[in-house]
Amino acid sequence: MSQLVVRESRGDIATLTLNRPSVLNAINGAMRDALIESLQELNQDRSVKAIVLTGSGDRAFSAGQDLTEAAAFSPEEVKAWMTHQCRLLQAMRDLEKPAVAAFNGVAAGVGFQLGLLADLRVGYQDMRLGQPEVKVGLASIMGSSLMALHLGHSLNSELSLLGNLITGQRAHDIGLLNRVVTKEQVLAAARTLAEEFAALPSEAVRLSKQRFRAQSQSAFDAACTDLVRYQYERYLTGEPQAIMQRFLKKSA
Repeated sequence: MSQLVVRESRGDIATLTLNRPSVLNAINGAMRDALIESLQELNQDRSVKAIVLTGSGDRAFSAGQDLTEAAAFSPEEVKAWMTHQCRLLQAMRDLEKPAVAAFNGVAAGVGFQLGLLADLRVGYQDMRLGQPEVKVGLASIMGSSLMALHLGHSLNSELSLLGNLITGQRAHDIGLLNRVVTKEQVLAAARTLAEEFAALPSEAVRLSKQRFRAQSQSAFDAACTDLVRYQYERYLTGEPQAIMQRFLKKSA
């Protein structure tokens, strides 16, 4: 499990790295478990005052859900899968320490959602990010709900319903990225922001994050309920599985 998520500490800053570079750090069940465990441990570690989340390699933060895993699920397995997904996102929401996402490459689907739940996001101009679920036959439920915390309805609809990835520069222009730097500077810039967070009174930051979380918890809970229902309905049709299988064959 430790190989799927690598933890590195520098003083009071902890860096978590998603570590499946051969598949663009795609998230499967084992990585979800590893991330949940790591996030909960960091939340309890009094020596950690801020967290940086990034991806291994130079191609991706995370390409999102592992399609090999998703294509094999039966409709009856969707509830457990989506519930597991929500547990991961809730673990990110539950962080009482400030978190910065260092988008070192593509950030899509649930990978992008993890970044949306960080307090700040750093990327670079020509990176790609977004919510492509509709392109594989899945409803855009959690992504659209989380983007509603950052975007107005029109932009949210565009990204959720078309499913196109946008550049880092456009993401910065519309407010999804807080900082745009060169690709080589992403991790360093994220750590600088984490150090700035760590220098603040930790209890004031914790209570501020608690208030943000309380404001959006009911919407998150509702999205989790709908995520199970709508994706179960989609899997009953067989369309998502078929699209994913075609994609995997082309990529083989």
